[in-house]
Amino acid sequence: MENQKKTVQGSVKFAQQHLANERTFLAWIRTAISIIGVGFLTTSLHFTIRIASSPYINTLAILLGIFACVIGFITGITAALQYARKRREIEKGIFVPANFSVHFLTIIFTVLIFMIFVYLMSLLVM
Repeated sequence: MENQKKTVQGSVKFAQQHLANERTFLAWIRTAISIIGVGFLTTSLHFTIRIASSPYINTLAILLGIFACVIGFITGITAALQYARKRREIEKGIFVPANFSVHFLTIIFTVLIFMIFVYLMSLLVM
């Protein structure tokens, strides 16, 4: 019984950190959903509006949609892993920055932005 009281008191002590961790997780999930939405929107608009009908641009639009979905999926998985990791760190009373996750997601977002740029430039050239 005494051990259970200590656990509850310890959890209450770090309640703000746990709530902040949950808000961060939900923000990453919203970001993942938005990225997937961008991929669907781009591909859908491309084939609905039919600005250009080049096989090269059609393939690029499909790849852009698929890549956005993959990035959204990776972002969601990374969010879940970081949430669990931060929860353990809060319980232990330590803090380790998430450098790898931040750098990795920055790189794949940059690739997505570059693909969008290439897509839009190819529409302009055609």
